[in-house]
Amino acid sequence: MSASLPLNVNLTAGRPTFVTHLECGLTGERVEADVLHGLSNAGRPLLVRYDLAGVAATIDKAEMAARPRDLWRWRELLPVRRTENIISLGEADTPIIALDKVAAAAGAGAGTLLVKDEGRLPTGSFKARGLVMAISMAKELGVTSIAMPTNGNAGAAAAAYATQAGIEAIIFCPDDTPEINVREIAAQGARVYRVNGLIDDCGKLVREGAAANGWFDLSTLKEPYRIEGKKTMGLELAEQFGWELPDVIFYPTGGGTGLIGMWKAFAELQALGWIGAKLPRMVAVQAEGCAPMVRAWEAGERHAARWEDAATIAAGIRVPQAVGDFLILDAVRESGGRAMAVSDTAIQQAVDDAARSDGLLLCPEGGATLAAWRQARAEGWVRDGETALLFNCATGLKYPLPDASQTLDRHAAIDFTRL
Repeated sequence: MSASLPLNVNLTAGRPTFVTHLECGLTGERVEADVLHGLSNAGRPLLVRYDLAGVAATIDKAEMAARPRDLWRWRELLPVRRTENIISLGEADTPIIALDKVAAAAGAGAGTLLVKDEGRLPTGSFKARGLVMAISMAKELGVTSIAMPTNGNAGAAAAAYATQAGIEAIIFCPDDTPEINVREIAAQGARVYRVNGLIDDCGKLVREGAAANGWFDLSTLKEPYRIEGKKTMGLELAEQFGWELPDVIFYPTGGGTGLIGMWKAFAELQALGWIGAKLPRMVAVQAEGCAPMVRAWEAGERHAARWEDAATIAAGIRVPQAVGDFLILDAVRESGGRAMAVSDTAIQQAVDDAARSDGLLLCPEGGATLAAWRQARAEGWVRDGETALLFNCATGLKYPLPDASQTLDRHAAIDFTRL
């Protein structure tokens, strides 16, 4: 590629950056970049826009492939301007793993059921992608304290990255959040509060506390940059698939940042000419006990009403209402995809089967995507020969596991033929 850069590229700290402005995802209203923003004037998420022609003139796929295999190699498509504001705990590429035995049991061919295992990221979940970007940008824009609600993994990632950035973190979580999440949030330097309610009840406390104490509200999609971090899932998997995307992507959907981010990534890659016209069908997977997107999709609505009395074993997708609901539903419909709800029983069965058949321990939210694939496959919606990619969003080790061990007395005579 040419060594010269377009005139509109901002060179700061020796690093080309291509952000041009931010844009309301609902109204298209433009706002200035490099200024601290929450939601747009319409109360909806802001999206980062780039000079993609400038990016295309600066780097190509071959140069990208030669870089170290981490999230920050996509820097031309990321918002951080100054190198010194980048924080990192080692966000390396995550592997794609075949569930061939589970697939065979459903009559599907080898290599057609794949899992992107995001549990290998720092703090053990894909929340690291979004929070490393949000916290890096908070540092760049002068934020000194952040607050956010969490169902567990996002709070853990926020705590770790905020500590590294020297930013105070205050985290609110439902009182039935997995215990390991609550403890790791505190262990990594944040103040954590258990709340007798759901995540949107926690979000209300964040808003009130932010108004009273000046905390910056880092709630899902209430700042522009978590999407940009989650977007790297789409960039990365496109490269891993040789710039030919899978037929279907099953994504566990609560706030939906990753689904929105991937759809944005694919649009940017098309604009760069790095992928063709074929895009995956996007499936928003929810639990039957909390399925606002499914209800809205089935009703043909663009916005999703709050789901009352939400309950599921998959805590990460127990989000009764999402501020980016229309962006999730738009992506699902534009892709020819769908929204699906699965039962907790099917989720647990999927987790058990993946571990016992193929040795991959899924988190409950990852199990939900496998349960949804099974349902879609049984309905004929996923056809023979189609490649499906599931997202396992966190390591299964973060969740309670049944004790199936047995006890031996080392002093007793043991009949080893019976073991």
